[in-house]
Amino acid sequence: MAKKYIDVMDTTFRDGFQSVFGGRVLMEDFFPAVEAAKEAGIRHFEFGGGARFQSLFFYLNENAFEMMDRFRAIVGPDANLQTLARGVNTVMLDTGSRELVDLHAKMFKKHGTTTIRNFDALNDVENLKYSGERIAYHGLKHEVVVTMMDLPPGCVGAHDVAFYEKTLREILDSGIPYSSICFKDASGTSSPQKVYETIQMARRLVPEGTHLRLHTHETAGVSVACYLAALDAGIDGIDMAAAPVSGGTSQPDILTMLHAVKGKNFDLGGLELEKILQYEDTLQDCLKEYFMPPEATQVSPLIPFSPMPGGALTANTQMMRDNNMLDRYPEVIRAMREVVEKGGYGTSVTPVSQFYFQQALNNALMGPWKKIAPGYGKMVLGYFGKTPTAPDAEVVRIAHEQLKLEPTTDNAIDIADRDETKSIAYWSRRLEEEGIEVSDENIFIAASCDIKGIAFLKGEATLNVRKNSPKAAQETLQSTLPQENNIMANGTYTVIVDGQQYNVQIVGGNASVQTAPAVTVAAAPAAPVAAAPVAAPVANANAICAELPGSVFKLVAQAGSKVNAGDKIMILEAMKMEIDVVAPREGVLSSILVKPNDKIEAGQVLAILD
Repeated sequence: MAKKYIDVMDTTFRDGFQSVFGGRVLMEDFFPAVEAAKEAGIRHFEFGGGARFQSLFFYLNENAFEMMDRFRAIVGPDANLQTLARGVNTVMLDTGSRELVDLHAKMFKKHGTTTIRNFDALNDVENLKYSGERIAYHGLKHEVVVTMMDLPPGCVGAHDVAFYEKTLREILDSGIPYSSICFKDASGTSSPQKVYETIQMARRLVPEGTHLRLHTHETAGVSVACYLAALDAGIDGIDMAAAPVSGGTSQPDILTMLHAVKGKNFDLGGLELEKILQYEDTLQDCLKEYFMPPEATQVSPLIPFSPMPGGALTANTQMMRDNNMLDRYPEVIRAMREVVEKGGYGTSVTPVSQFYFQQALNNALMGPWKKIAPGYGKMVLGYFGKTPTAPDAEVVRIAHEQLKLEPTTDNAIDIADRDETKSIAYWSRRLEEEGIEVSDENIFIAASCDIKGIAFLKGEATLNVRKNSPKAAQETLQSTLPQENNIMANGTYTVIVDGQQYNVQIVGGNASVQTAPAVTVAAAPAAPVAAAPVAAPVANANAICAELPGSVFKLVAQAGSKVNAGDKIMILEAMKMEIDVVAPREGVLSSILVKPNDKIEAGQVLAILD
């Protein structure tokens, strides 16, 4: 009797990179491994989308569309190249208008995509309707998703088999076109038994011949058990990654799963052990200079209490390293349980996982619910769709008061359509004002990455990767010197390698590296740590100070400007949040003490208001 063929998607170059390195891997460094994967017989890859789309513009000074084109050229025309999309958010952290949702599908089709896996973190099917329709319209395969996780202990009301059956029935009844259905657990917290029962339920419910997949992470240590349960329940496809970006916060290793199914009636993609060994050897060599965060390789039994998805965990710890606050990580994870429960049980996957983390960070640093993170607040107020259960009424009240927004039940995409800043016309004008060519690609880059997208398109983006030696840092920067449009220009840049920050000056194509003040690199402590106090503002009553460590994103006002209470002075960036710094009262800005891209500490004086 022939073994059942199981389709294997290799997630190494998207979710693997995101889960281990926060997406920060340069294309020239990993392309030899793509060739090796092709030679090993892999024909289904996750190669872009999700947070990996923005990370190329934010951290790597690379064009995601160019990367996708070159990836397609390596693997050939017949490979199934898959990306990840977040319903009406597509690859943005905010909701897109219908124009931008359509442009997303059009551009990803143009740049080599075969299949788009499309999910909504709230499991609000309304958010999947238009996005799914446009994916199919542009000739792509649409893999529609039910997102999964286990709730923290003692929490009930969603994320059981009955909840997933309700969601799946809504998808099937909605008429959304789809080619396959995926059950996606980004936090890897679902129990094997729940996975087994969920896949059995789905197999009974969907039409015969429907392709069902499971996606999970090893973060909580049960991914292999979940895949084996899903295989026994009738799954048709699973996702795996290659070492060194497998296991831990990523997907199970390909070799591990090939071992786990020995003696069972399953053929995992026709893959052969020896060829996969050769592929993994090449990948190891490609990534040998990259700093491997210790938490990326660990299984954490505490993750079900948060739950923090693998793809967000290392992205957040990398940002905490950048801001010298990694010691607060255990405290933030402990704070997430309450944030998840009171937020209405949206699945902990981007963007909701980031909303959870941002709010937990605020609660840990400033006190519970003293400062509502904008994304979390808009979520509980209904601006991203309907949460699985009603959010806590008191948290909704606080969000309403702080954000000055009314609760809403309008569809998220209808809200976005009313926002002029989410129109193609708006971004076309922005490009023209900046002297940038107006093309579909540039419009989408600017709309999805905002100021950082504009900076990239103007050749002003910076590089921020972590490698293990100063030499590697210098070689990385020199390899990105101007050769094509939109490549790094002369200037001073910061690169963090092996925990040490280096200032690198580029002049006339030559790079010089100087040591800068060290950035602390340490694994998150296992034991609870005492909360370190936020730096106190200086005694000057006229000082406007930073609430969180981060960097200056944009200056809005100028020194000498007269401002009113509530006027925006500047925008900071901290932990993927844009934080408005506003005038506390009427006055004149006698001085602004920071400039764009400056690193800042909590409590640092930003401006003086007389």
